[in-house]
Amino acid sequence: MAQPIAPRQDSIAAAATPANTPLNVAPISRGEGLPKPTVATVEEDADDEEGDELEGGNPASMLARNPALLNMVQSRLGGLVGRDSGYLESLPAPVKKRIQGLKGIQVEHSKIEKDFQLELLELEKKFAKRYEPLYTRRAEIIAGKVEPSTEEVEAGNAADEEDDEEEQEAKVEEINEEDSDIKGIPEFWLTALKNHSIIGEQITEKDEEALKHLTDIKLEYLDTKQAGFKLLFSFSPNDFFEDSVLTKTYYYQEDIGYGGEFVYDKAVGHEIKWKEDKDLTKTVEIKKQRNKNTNRTRVIKKVIPTDSFFNFFKPPQPPSMDDLEGGDVNEEELEALDEKLEIDYQIGEDLKERIIPRAIDFFTGKALEYENEDDFDEEDFDEEDEFDEDDDEDEDDRRAAPAPSTSQDPQECKQQ
Repeated sequence: MAQPIAPRQDSIAAAATPANTPLNVAPISRGEGLPKPTVATVEEDADDEEGDELEGGNPASMLARNPALLNMVQSRLGGLVGRDSGYLESLPAPVKKRIQGLKGIQVEHSKIEKDFQLELLELEKKFAKRYEPLYTRRAEIIAGKVEPSTEEVEAGNAADEEDDEEEQEAKVEEINEEDSDIKGIPEFWLTALKNHSIIGEQITEKDEEALKHLTDIKLEYLDTKQAGFKLLFSFSPNDFFEDSVLTKTYYYQEDIGYGGEFVYDKAVGHEIKWKEDKDLTKTVEIKKQRNKNTNRTRVIKKVIPTDSFFNFFKPPQPPSMDDLEGGDVNEEELEALDEKLEIDYQIGEDLKERIIPRAIDFFTGKALEYENEDDFDEEDFDEEDEFDEDDDEDEDDRRAAPAPSTSQDPQECKQQ
């Protein structure tokens, strides 16, 4: 797996290790004539408002009630992270020399990491050839060229043993409904792509009509000097474009990233040969203008870019060094471009690592169970653990409410 994008490197004079460590740290000795630390006395009749702010809470609760103050504090603290404390510069020369030696060892470590990634890439290529017959078989079944074997169906049933009876009955009923007019699995790849969290949001209703003709998505590793991979989208004849295959190629940088993985360098798309008036990435506005002098009218067509999944084949390009140094790109434009690049590389990585290998899971929706593994699962919470914004108020009300009478039937209490 590759890292999405190599971050832009700003010039940093020295590493802040440890961050914000004072240059001179020494205990305070009272024998040097320094006054004994004292604590200011707080009068009991201090401002009631201050007492109300501090009573029953801590500074964190004060910040929580004041978003503006919280943002200011976070901004100040964020500005301190990574600042050079001067600690390294204060070390003796022999220690600095040893630190430089450790950096040299790290350089050798990075070289081994790169060799490891290259070996791993070759291993991926090797196993890609073993996967290829399975993907070919999958494509034939989807297209309706062949039917799955009895062994394949039994293996699929065995994988679904954990499904409940209702789902199993639905599957049996569906299997028993034979329709000779239906070939393969209609709209397989359209459904699989729509079940991906990012790609699904980019597919428009117009896109769906074209993606119904998507018959297969393949992965090919590059055999060029620059490492990378290519995605191939195969389409049946359709009313939208002439191409039978649309491609998207991702290239890795020569040097590996800090985490010891390949870093994406750039992506090269495919210029789609759209049929007349069928370009899904553009909309045409037609306006009529009349000449005041001649009273003649003319029709003006204005082409406007629009949201579409097929913009995936026109990837954003990182700015050149000349653009950055010349100031042709401002900070806001860079941030917007970084976000687009991040999404583009994430989609490419997910297609390579998840969607192509597990297309059936995205089609059935099983893959959605693993979309957000880090999120909390609602089923992991007991009812007593659930809470809402009014919990604090409800708790206060319960405390203020009188206790139920002991003569009351326990079952009634439980119902109330």
